[in-house]
Amino acid sequence: MHGVLLLDKPLGLSSNQALQKAKWLLRAQKAGHTGTLDPLATGVLPLCFGAATKFSQLHLDADKVYEATLYLGVKTSTADGEGEVLIERPVQVSEEDIERVVCQFTGQISQVPPMHSALKKDGKALYEYARAGIEVERAARDVTIYALRVLEMPTLAAPHALKLEVSCSKGTYIRTLGEDMGEALGCGAHLSALRRTRTGGFGQTQCVSLESLETMTDAQRLSLLLPVDALLEGHHRVTLPSESAGRFLSGVRRRGDWHDAEQVAVYAAEPAALLGSGHVKAGELIPGRLLSPIEISEVQAQTAALALSKHEELKFESVERK
Repeated sequence: MHGVLLLDKPLGLSSNQALQKAKWLLRAQKAGHTGTLDPLATGVLPLCFGAATKFSQLHLDADKVYEATLYLGVKTSTADGEGEVLIERPVQVSEEDIERVVCQFTGQISQVPPMHSALKKDGKALYEYARAGIEVERAARDVTIYALRVLEMPTLAAPHALKLEVSCSKGTYIRTLGEDMGEALGCGAHLSALRRTRTGGFGQTQCVSLESLETMTDAQRLSLLLPVDALLEGHHRVTLPSESAGRFLSGVRRRGDWHDAEQVAVYAAEPAALLGSGHVKAGELIPGRLLSPIEISEVQAQTAALALSKHEELKFESVERK
């Protein structure tokens, strides 16, 4: 089982719980995800199976897009709806106030990571310290908010709700962004809902839910897998002849008339196959993450099986129409 499944993570499950459920449904042996979503968050969660797990780290660095709903007037201990209420303040903000704060938090900003996060300090996740009632010092980090768009302003019917679309760089904490914006508005705020709509080149319209997966046959689930090199989108492509491909796969650098490139996806020409990733420096192709010969054979066999299954399905549909 090799490839990438774009899952629409449901509310209430951790990323790992969602991964384990999908792994069981697909009967996969090796699996991983590309960046955690909190249990209270939903949306795009790329899951990697087999050889794709070798490139999952690449997607941790991808830019993200979120839809976030802030609850104005209430600050909590976790900056989201799960925490204890710390402060309640009246909400007296205008559209001009919100527009000013949106401008203030667009571009490069500095964030202090929240205590309730998976960031590690001395080998322990910060949330472990937080659960023990221990506050540890955290250094501020620079992140980039590429765009911050108001989707829904507070109304008379919902005076506390402010819904935003956030396009941001890796490492951005949306809970912290919401809390900081609440302070800038003078009323405080916490995150009441969060949905990831895009990560890198993957969007929510490409995703499948766990409920849908449960109703599918094994063949239907397998057909949803994107190829392993879907994680290498945007990489410069280099194709090697058979002899050179074999040596590259053994970890040997190859020389050629290639331009320097930090991210390269490397393929064999015959038979056509993804070999792995690397980079080019001074005309030298330097191996990075490589597939094993067994993985390459399994990927080829899986691709052939999918093609055959699709062919049989089309034949059956043609006969049915007749």
